[in-house]
Amino acid sequence: MAEIGKGVTAGKLAINVQKRLTRAQEKVLQKLGKADETRDVAFEEMVSKFTKQMGEGTKLQKDLKAYQAAVKTMHEASRRLQDCLADMYEPDWFGKEEMDTLAEDTDTLWLDYHQNITDKSLLSVDTYLAQFPDIKARIAKRDRKMVDFDSARHHFASLQKGKKKDEAKIAKAEEELGRAQRIFEELNVELQDELPVLWDSRVGVYVNAFQSLAGHQEKFHREMGKLTQNLNDIMTKLEEQKELKKDGTSEAKMGDGAKSEEVNHSDSASSAPKSAVTNGSDGELPPGFIYKVKAVHEYAATDGDELELKIGDTVLVVAFDNPDEQDDGWLMGFLESSWLQNKDLSTKGVFPENFTQKI
Repeated sequence: MAEIGKGVTAGKLAINVQKRLTRAQEKVLQKLGKADETRDVAFEEMVSKFTKQMGEGTKLQKDLKAYQAAVKTMHEASRRLQDCLADMYEPDWFGKEEMDTLAEDTDTLWLDYHQNITDKSLLSVDTYLAQFPDIKARIAKRDRKMVDFDSARHHFASLQKGKKKDEAKIAKAEEELGRAQRIFEELNVELQDELPVLWDSRVGVYVNAFQSLAGHQEKFHREMGKLTQNLNDIMTKLEEQKELKKDGTSEAKMGDGAKSEEVNHSDSASSAPKSAVTNGSDGELPPGFIYKVKAVHEYAATDGDELELKIGDTVLVVAFDNPDEQDDGWLMGFLESSWLQNKDLSTKGVFPENFTQKI
């Protein structure tokens, strides 16, 4: 049985070698102009589009993978930065628990973003490109079968034109020609049906890949923007905490001297006008004045009760008439320039605290 197996293998090998030789000879004759070649201009255009389409798809896949790798690198860098901040953040600092939660949410957001790129954009492109190798192989096979068809056609024609006609050889050549033509045309028809459909499919693939990517980018940056704002707010509060501690330490050091001075001047202090305590020694500050801030960002008012801020504006912060009306992150005050000119209590308004800096 082993000898038969070897014989079969050797026979197939011999047939394949003979086919290659025949094709090579046919191509040489065609190039020399001694044999006509079957041409299909429409099909050649389809193959040109296929080659272009495969190149574009491969480049898209490569660039998407590079983008995915960059997102992974940014995620790792973000995680190391968050870990660094967590290690430095002392337990008694403002927002320690919020900071830990923020780091977890940031890490989760990066993970989701990376996974969505993989599952929604890259996977669809991978699936799209998976069909190209098979079609490419069938195009190459179709080209080989076309050469076989041309060779069989020329062989049959030469036998018919021969002076000594061998009917048996002619019949066999005709049979081989029919078989070669049938195989070639079957492949040719299949590819003529499939290639235009494949060409048209590229638009949907591109739309799906980039629309999905754009959607996930928009969501990622929107959510990351919220987390970034939260981080900025925590840092602002931490700075305020530090300033309050510093002011408290200074007041404690001055405490003994202040108490002594208060005892020595108790009569004069008790006779001081209330406006000097509430509004400042010169009477120029509005009722309920707390402290001053300077605008470090421009703010465009979106409602009638809001202040319009320009960088550098000084604002006199006052207490809310009703503390329950104060929203987190918002202050009430007067533009100092407006107050000094008009002393108009109706000009006060609210503004975002994180657009200013205490002075």
